[in-house]
Amino acid sequence: MKTIYAIVGDDYHAEASIRESLNEAVGPLAADGTCRLEYTSAEKLLELLPTKPAAVILFKEDRVNPREALVRTWLTDEVSEAISRYVEEGGGFLAWHSGLASYPVDSALIRMLRGYFEHHPSKHQIVHYTGHHPAEPAAQTAFDILDEHYFVHCDEAGTSVFLRSESVDGSSIGGWSHEFGQGRVCCLTPAHNKEGLLHPDMIGLLRSSVQYCLG
Repeated sequence: MKTIYAIVGDDYHAEASIRESLNEAVGPLAADGTCRLEYTSAEKLLELLPTKPAAVILFKEDRVNPREALVRTWLTDEVSEAISRYVEEGGGFLAWHSGLASYPVDSALIRMLRGYFEHHPSKHQIVHYTGHHPAEPAAQTAFDILDEHYFVHCDEAGTSVFLRSESVDGSSIGGWSHEFGQGRVCCLTPAHNKEGLLHPDMIGLLRSSVQYCLG
């Protein structure tokens, strides 16, 4: 059985809602024996990567204490390089929402992801997402949720964009995926609120993103 490790929750994103969304998305895959989902911490990632899990899911920003004057971060150069090497050797990696945020743009992690969070408007707005499922290009998706609209930098020439986002604040890219060495990378920007995280179309999109990473 394939093992998936998930690192979720940070200062601005409650772990409980993220877990609820991910559990629902991965549930059918676990039920049929495809995989098992385990939650862990960023601090344990370096010791877990050598066990060669099928995929790692990251919904956590780099800043540990963003509201304090002296901000600490968790991603070291050693961990960043280890993640990149793990994927290059055949692992799967899903960077989800804040898993794209505040990481050094010159890090091995961001070079592997080929994109990163730039900013979001202070006020949540209805965001329209449209595109297709990364694991099933024929499966189209279109849905509206009240969300923190992520505006991102994405190397479109070096990846495959499968989701786009639009709100009164403008338009951006909502999801992209690509192979990296022998492994696979998927990046997904929605969602922030519990209602968005548990939206049926969001659950389907998340499940497909996990499936893509599993290969």
